[in-house]
Amino acid sequence: MMKELAMATLVAGGVCAADATSASLPLTKEWDKVFPKSDKVEHSKATFRNRFGIILAADVYKPKVGNEKFAAIAVSGPFGAVKEQSSGLYAQTLAERGFLTIAFDPSFTGESGGEPRYVASPDINTEDFQAAVDYLISRDDVDADKIGILGICGWGGLAINAAAVDTRVKATVASTMYDMTRVTANGYFDKEDSPAARKAKKEAMNAQRIKDFKSGTYELGGGVPDKLPDDAPQFVKDYYAYYKTPRGYHVRSLNSNGGWNKTSFLSFINAKLLAYAGEIENAVMVLHGEKAHSRYFGEDAFKMLKGDNKELVIVPGASHCDLYDGGGKGAIPFDRIEAFYRKHLK
Repeated sequence: MMKELAMATLVAGGVCAADATSASLPLTKEWDKVFPKSDKVEHSKATFRNRFGIILAADVYKPKVGNEKFAAIAVSGPFGAVKEQSSGLYAQTLAERGFLTIAFDPSFTGESGGEPRYVASPDINTEDFQAAVDYLISRDDVDADKIGILGICGWGGLAINAAAVDTRVKATVASTMYDMTRVTANGYFDKEDSPAARKAKKEAMNAQRIKDFKSGTYELGGGVPDKLPDDAPQFVKDYYAYYKTPRGYHVRSLNSNGGWNKTSFLSFINAKLLAYAGEIENAVMVLHGEKAHSRYFGEDAFKMLKGDNKELVIVPGASHCDLYDGGGKGAIPFDRIEAFYRKHLK
């Protein structure tokens, strides 16, 4: 029975891969990133299907130098961003340094498929990383034994979760990470960590479900506000400086525009993304800014990791959003990231 089931799965997987190759998503042809195009890499578009049947869109960045099988890295994030923003910058920069990379839009967002739009899921979004690994391994120019992933912001926690379940991932970087299940259930800095607070959130989201069901639409919660309140915390001001200005604004970015749908976080409030982080045997780097409001997520995640192939890197003076694009001061330690991948993707 198990043998027959495995064969059926392989056949279904083959069909999905073929369908994704020929699938047509309305992909933008012109360069529309928030960062300049590099002349050191070849850029192309790709699509692939995850095991939930959702077709994902990606930008492929391939070094112009070298014709060997490359070590490859899949990049996504920040949470509520698109591949034309921070993840694309990371991917292109790492390709300049000799890795074949992809930056992909998660399910239900950006140029990727999936309905309803603008919804997140700890399960499906972890699978998105695994589907990206499937795609990379399927390429003739990629060494299947040299696969890494990199997640930014909320995708840092998802990257660690993917590494905990996907043994093909040999090296993982979680940059300026959030644990989205923790912040949803407990609030920022765990100030809402009580059954009563969680019940109130659940009641609000379940009431919204009825409202959405009756209207036939999904109400959005709003991205970064168009106008900051006078008492906005510094980290919200930092988000504004990235998502709402020419520095990082993108028309398809949730955070730059209408945000996630209001019921999106129901599945996060009941989940524990990092439950099995301590079982990751392969290499992990947790990267955070010294002044990042989110630093506690990364440091607590690092405490769960085991083995001498785990690294915690704190960037002096850097905020959360400085690690999106360098913050105008070269805050992203690409030399350190490159050295980590070269050490563990060999």
